[in-house]
Amino acid sequence: MKALLCTHYGTPDDLTLAEVPEPAPKPGEAVVRIHAAALNFFDTLIIAGKYQTKPEMPFSPAAEFAGVVESLGEAVTTLKPGDRVQGFCSYGAAREKIALSAERLVKVPDALDFDRAAGLTVTYGTTLHALKDRAKLKPGETLAVLGASGGVGLAAIELGKLMGARVIACASSAEKIAFAKQHGADEGIDYASEDLKEALRRATQGKGADVIYDPVGGAYTEAALRAIAWEGRFLVIGFAAGDIPKLPLNLVLLKGCDLLGVFWGSWLQRDPAGHRANTEQLMQWCADGKLSSHVHAVYPLADAPAALKAIAARQVMGKVILRP
Repeated sequence: MKALLCTHYGTPDDLTLAEVPEPAPKPGEAVVRIHAAALNFFDTLIIAGKYQTKPEMPFSPAAEFAGVVESLGEAVTTLKPGDRVQGFCSYGAAREKIALSAERLVKVPDALDFDRAAGLTVTYGTTLHALKDRAKLKPGETLAVLGASGGVGLAAIELGKLMGARVIACASSAEKIAFAKQHGADEGIDYASEDLKEALRRATQGKGADVIYDPVGGAYTEAALRAIAWEGRFLVIGFAAGDIPKLPLNLVLLKGCDLLGVFWGSWLQRDPAGHRANTEQLMQWCADGKLSSHVHAVYPLADAPAALKAIAARQVMGKVILRP
């Protein structure tokens, strides 16, 4: 079978498409033929050796996928061949088939296509955990979303609206703001052309945002924190800007606010039942048309380098899908 392989740390152009042996299921595992694998920003980091997870070489990028169960190992009773499933594997899904613990697979509703199912796990999973489990976002609160047109940003807009919040989309161009508003954002701030702190204060009539969702980092983090409401919650999602900010802790004191780390990948291992419940809820919402799981573009496996470059250049609005 074909697999996209990282044989040494480097750029997307260093990846190779190769023939590898087909997987066989061990006890407790299922082999899934992958119909769609979704890429994320951290895939650009993991192939460069800049991510906290450093797999043994060679490995395939892509942490999430959807497909059909082909075979089962011993002691698997929750699935059968032919089941449509979605899964999260940290890395390894940019290939035609994968063997994975059956406990990490969730059935996909018939009304949900594979492309959108594949793209739900990381972005929407991270975001639902952030807003529901960490920030405990309440109806009527104001949610400010940085990087609002990217995968997690779009998820934060849609889930924030679904949870009853007023959502302010913050992004780096008018085009991205317009895209965010199409997906439910109430207001938009173009932080490439206006001061983020002052714009957030104006948009909240001086009160500040109750919850700030930050997957960007860099200089925008401190600017946003300075515009947080009293007893607000600041969600640290990631650092797409490349720089990990250092914050003056007097701001946390003066605002009486909480800085909340969101390490979704670790949480799902510590609370698999909570992760499964969240994933099942997300897929049902998506099947019901309440979430878009918007697909920006679909690429064949051989064109994965171009897909990763588009993500790294911040040209993507929504998700990028590979079809093995």
